[in-house]
Amino acid sequence: MARLLAACLPSQAGRILRRQGTGAAGEQQLAASLAERCPSVPLLHDRRAAMSPANIDHVALAPTGVFVIDTTRYEGRIEVRKPLFGAAKLRINGRDRTHLIEGLDKQVRVVRGILASLAPDVPVHGCVCFVAPEGMLADSGLPLVRTLAVNGYPLYNTGRLARRLNRRGPLTPDRARALQAILAERLPAALGT
Repeated sequence: MARLLAACLPSQAGRILRRQGTGAAGEQQLAASLAERCPSVPLLHDRRAAMSPANIDHVALAPTGVFVIDTTRYEGRIEVRKPLFGAAKLRINGRDRTHLIEGLDKQVRVVRGILASLAPDVPVHGCVCFVAPEGMLADSGLPLVRTLAVNGYPLYNTGRLARRLNRRGPLTPDRARALQAILAERLPAALGT
């Protein structure tokens, strides 16, 4: 539906709807991939944070902790530039996209706030997962060998993220499911899901 509306709206609203349609497709693609690759990891998808217009794309309750995952689909080279002074910048296809990290940081703080008194021993991690655009030989734009990070938040492709979520750790499956239920209650499903 978003794609149909976007095609009919030539203005800024049309561009926003096209981006949302592309973003939603990337989120669905990652959700399906994680369900297949990480079957023992409890997941929440497309959750609404209280007092915020933004949503949290995915929350994974892995053995090594809770992961807040922001999903994105951009084409082009992904790089992290670290200036001599100031904070690191995320650049995608030559454009500054550091706002993605700033948004992720807010989402991580929301989840940490919920779990602070309930499970202070469980670490809360944040990461951005770049889903490859559709097409033959599509590439996420990330380096093949190393994992980039901005302000402590790693940038993964779907395969690296799945490997990270499947690592062994102290969070038991029963406790992960209990925390999933709490987070599901405190972070309701976003509208339209």
